[in-house]
Amino acid sequence: MISSAARTEERLINPSQLEMFVDELPDMPKIKCFEDAANGAPKPKKLKIGMFKKKWKFHRDLPPTPVYAYGTSKHTATVPGPTIEALHGIDTYVTWQNHLPSKHILPWDPTIPTAIPRKKKGIPTVVHLHGGIDEPESDGNSNSWFTAGFKEKGPTWTKKTYHYHNMQQPGNLWYHDHAMGLTRINLLAGLVGAYIVRHHDVETPLRLPSGDEFDRPLVVFDRSFRTDGSIYMNSTGNNPSIHPQWQPEYFGDAIIVNGKAWPRMTVRRRKYRFRIINASNARFYRFFFANGLRFIHVAADSVYLGRPVVTNETLLAPSEIADVVIDFSESKSDVAILANDAPYPYPSGDPVNDANGKVMKFIIKKNHELDTWRVPEKLIKYPSPDPSSASRTRYIAMYEYTSDIDEPTHLFINGKSYEEPVTETPKAGTSEVWNVINLTEDNHPLHIHLGLFVVLDQRELVKLEEFKACMTKYNDAIKCHISKYARGKKLEVSEHEKGWKNVYKMTPGYVTKILVRFSYIHSNASYPFDPTAEPGYVYHCHVLDHEDNVMMRPLKLIK
Repeated sequence: MISSAARTEERLINPSQLEMFVDELPDMPKIKCFEDAANGAPKPKKLKIGMFKKKWKFHRDLPPTPVYAYGTSKHTATVPGPTIEALHGIDTYVTWQNHLPSKHILPWDPTIPTAIPRKKKGIPTVVHLHGGIDEPESDGNSNSWFTAGFKEKGPTWTKKTYHYHNMQQPGNLWYHDHAMGLTRINLLAGLVGAYIVRHHDVETPLRLPSGDEFDRPLVVFDRSFRTDGSIYMNSTGNNPSIHPQWQPEYFGDAIIVNGKAWPRMTVRRRKYRFRIINASNARFYRFFFANGLRFIHVAADSVYLGRPVVTNETLLAPSEIADVVIDFSESKSDVAILANDAPYPYPSGDPVNDANGKVMKFIIKKNHELDTWRVPEKLIKYPSPDPSSASRTRYIAMYEYTSDIDEPTHLFINGKSYEEPVTETPKAGTSEVWNVINLTEDNHPLHIHLGLFVVLDQRELVKLEEFKACMTKYNDAIKCHISKYARGKKLEVSEHEKGWKNVYKMTPGYVTKILVRFSYIHSNASYPFDPTAEPGYVYHCHVLDHEDNVMMRPLKLIK
């Protein structure tokens, strides 16, 4: 929480000064990454999408904010960026172009592993398509960064134009910056956007809400602002003598949806589909409707569910996607507030306040109308996970390290920094069981590039401190007799999270067993690219402040 003294000193806007629900929810511009050919067969399209510094209006009463925005030009660039629409089986080619100035608008910390250009000029950026099943060269490796005009390039940079195959199952992805040590600030500055892979043959028969009016991505994140409109990020670290700027989590006062603080949307009394992307650095959201409206989950992350699941609330970690249908005809009132009650940091941090406990407002038209959309009993069934098919079992331990004043200094996976040699080398086309051991007090959303996984089991660790002491000493789960400790209470996986995912919340003090698949789930076809190529992939915590320092490890597929 920001104290009132700090607020005055930093010239921060108090969120209570900004009236809620005054701005209309924007629909971000759409870019089709295919061309409709004369004979009706779509063709691949080459896109140029830039990153631009510009001013963005987050709220009616807030001065314009300097941001970094994706777009086809500076004039059309938006925060979040344009929604890219792809078709299954039609390739997308994007030349991501960096037009950013030489100096960053936010503070950054050179004492954590960071992309720093040799001439100390330019802002390193690189784009990762989150949930994309694509070649390593186009995955947006953290060291494949580049500055404006490709003047300087990171050690693993290979190409200007990225190739997205779109051969995967239909679903929701999002694109964002992934530069080493700068991900948290480049996203804070605005470098995020939605990407949808559509497969009309498979999706049209479902008759879910579709079209621009009834099918909307909602990109949600939190920001704090100064009175001049600029984004506020604390420039003093929690251990300033070790890391002058790095803080373990960023939390903003205002909740932003599609680039507006606490927007409003007028809806008709019928079904709408919302693809809700948590693009926050560290904030978890537990969404619910104050008037009791329910969520009908149809997909999670980038994969449809086998059948719809109805919930009263939904918990979304950073980078998770909830794909839901809301039936406004069920509302007893003409207003529905989408609210949030997730503590921050999650799960044991501060309770929400009035500002970060509200997300947006739906104004529901009074008259009832015929609804042509439906939610079918069955959606899209993919193969169930088969643990007996796993080619090997791994143990993945999450550690947090603290200073003499008990403040976090850095976080590692398996006790190793990112630079240490790769230890996870799955064979392309196989599945593996990963036992993810969370030895910290925070919930960490684990994201695995390329792979899709299913959560098999969540088991509490008994005598946690004893086990933690052994792991800190030996960093070896088998040597520390994990089976003796992983026998506490079992945590049931939520029904809408039992399908294939690319990120999942790792509960503190638990072992979460997942089956990771390094092949398509919708067909037996091999990848149409070489997944063993350089620079490989990564897996990491998606709390960006953790990922940057440096809760990320290389992942290298082998033949």
